[in-house]
Amino acid sequence: MDLHGFVSLRRILFLLPVLLLFFCQPAWAGNRVALVIGNSAYKNAAPLSNPVNDAAIVEATLTNAGFDVVQTRRDLQAIEMRRTQRDFADQARDADVAVIYYAGHGMEIEGTNYLIPVDATLERDTDVYDEAFSLDRVMLAIEPARQLRLVILDACRNNPFSEKMKRTVGSRSISRGLARIEPATANTLVAFAAKAGSTASDGNSKNSPYAAALVKYIGTPGLDLRRVFGFVRDDVMKATGNRQEPYVYGTLGGDDVPLVPARETAKSPTREPAGEPAKEAAKEAAPSPTLRSEIRRDYELALQVGNKDALNFFIVQYPDGYYASLAKLQLAKIDAEEKRVAAAEKARQAEQEQARLVNEGAQQMQLAKAASDLKAAQEARAAAETAKETAQHQAAQAEQRRVAAETAAAAKNAAPSATGQPQEARANTDTKVAALPNPQAPAPPPSPTELVKSVQTELRRVGCLTGSASGEWDAASRRSLELFNQSAGTKFDTKTASADALDAIKLKPARVCPLICGSGLKRDGDRCVKITCAAGYFLNGDDECEKRKVRQAPSARLERREREAAPARPARPEASASNKPEGGGMPFMFFLP
Repeated sequence: MDLHGFVSLRRILFLLPVLLLFFCQPAWAGNRVALVIGNSAYKNAAPLSNPVNDAAIVEATLTNAGFDVVQTRRDLQAIEMRRTQRDFADQARDADVAVIYYAGHGMEIEGTNYLIPVDATLERDTDVYDEAFSLDRVMLAIEPARQLRLVILDACRNNPFSEKMKRTVGSRSISRGLARIEPATANTLVAFAAKAGSTASDGNSKNSPYAAALVKYIGTPGLDLRRVFGFVRDDVMKATGNRQEPYVYGTLGGDDVPLVPARETAKSPTREPAGEPAKEAAKEAAPSPTLRSEIRRDYELALQVGNKDALNFFIVQYPDGYYASLAKLQLAKIDAEEKRVAAAEKARQAEQEQARLVNEGAQQMQLAKAASDLKAAQEARAAAETAKETAQHQAAQAEQRRVAAETAAAAKNAAPSATGQPQEARANTDTKVAALPNPQAPAPPPSPTELVKSVQTELRRVGCLTGSASGEWDAASRRSLELFNQSAGTKFDTKTASADALDAIKLKPARVCPLICGSGLKRDGDRCVKITCAAGYFLNGDDECEKRKVRQAPSARLERREREAAPARPARPEASASNKPEGGGMPFMFFLP
């Protein structure tokens, strides 16, 4: 080999690892860029509280997911919004993945969707062409991306501009929410916070239900985007009582398309084989006892960490099966507790606002609105507490069944070793032990004491029992069930606790029995609060606000006392008609010697 060939060989050997490293990168791991916009401070409409907060958590999620560029802009005016889209289009030109997230006001006119800057006036329907930005223009900014284009619109809120907007043409349609869209470019998705023609909720916390669900899943490594938005849909519908259904428009190919590449390359085939090979593949895919043991250890570790990130990561690693169902129940419990805390805080703020208005002597209209807000907040808090208790009960029952099943399996596994059974039989036993019960299966019937305690707990929740849940069906418990029968129109036997009564009480979402408050207290929603009187009034013995009497000055009191103490003067006698002389002169006087 000559010198030239030797140098060429060394160069190839040097470049080979570099080339292998380049071509072995996981799919969708190229240059990723994102633009995040949150418009809250609208100048000609009521400001929105959530979009800026939503943009912040989406920015943090994409940054933590390893995006190369994450631009975040807040409260953009029209000229700023135009410049931002133009600059981002330059970055998307060299990107593999381009994402735009927008939170704020949006509207649809004549089937075209528009994003609204914070300085828009929109006095007429034709102003939208000059003051807003069409979704088609936004999608042009990400069109150069080579692999994936994604637009996420949390802009389906109730639009205040459409209510006051003048129609220049009577036939021009302006509908609720945003209009359906069909992307013209392949590998392009457009995600709406609410289905076309419907509006989205801002929720009761600092983030909208859609944004909260989105950041929960979108940064998960290796999770296909179709599954991401499927999980987001389920969470939002659950959080809004099925009133808001997110929707995704556009299609992707048959391969998984995660926004964040998986840390490990999956070994499973992308297509399921047919016929006999499919059965063989299913046998190979069945988890071995060693793998089941690893899944159990990972689940227990996630349970010990006890936060949503750990449980979500576990579900991503093991999306199906018994332990995945258990992890989802634990997630539901955490979500229910977070909603309960948010509802309790909102009720506390409403209570403080009402007390402030009462102390300041506000007008009756303001007091009535404050009372209505407080009642709604208290009802939401009661519903959140009920949902939390239900989620905790389901998770606890599933965990108890898991521990019991695994304990029984361990005991069954240990029995063969005492009798000297061969290792092959022990392996077969291990295989059979892995089939744990379904966490959604009905629980075994409770003991009589547990049933009594459960009925008492539910009676306390609906306001019919003031005592503790002791597990003993005493006279107070019988009176409370009788009170429930009277208030709910049921006819359960009060002599004993029954499963039918327990089921009926559980169906009640809030207080059923009337609330009885003591002296100095009044009923306010589902609790008693102290009666407060406005300035110049006091609380009398009948628990009513009575106006204070004005105290008289000391001189006025003294004059009144003197008048009351002075004796009555006799009236001056009038001359009788018989003593008067004719003509009205003086009467005759007689003198005796």
